Amino acid sequence: MKKILQKTADVIKVIFGYGIMICLLTGGLTFFGYLAAVFIGGSTAEMICDVIYNHIYPVLVIISTSMILLGLIRMYIVGESDFSSK
Repeated sequence: MKKILQKTADVIKVIFGYGIMICLLTGGLTFFGYLAAVFIGGSTAEMICDVIYNHIYPVLVIISTSMILLGLIRMYIVGESDFSSK
């Protein structure tokens, strides 16, 4: 049973790592989208900001929340406790 839990934790760790990497990359790209909107200006900038805020951010919040949940599940399976000092 312990071996199965360790393999499950390893798979979750890989998924968590890639998911958080995607979230960080997407967050950085949205920054550059807003930066481009500042330089472009006008109605095009408004459209860029609208797409980022209404279409990208909700998906980013769902993915990042799911990845945090996976990380906490992995910590529970492995028995790690990063929130307390030993």
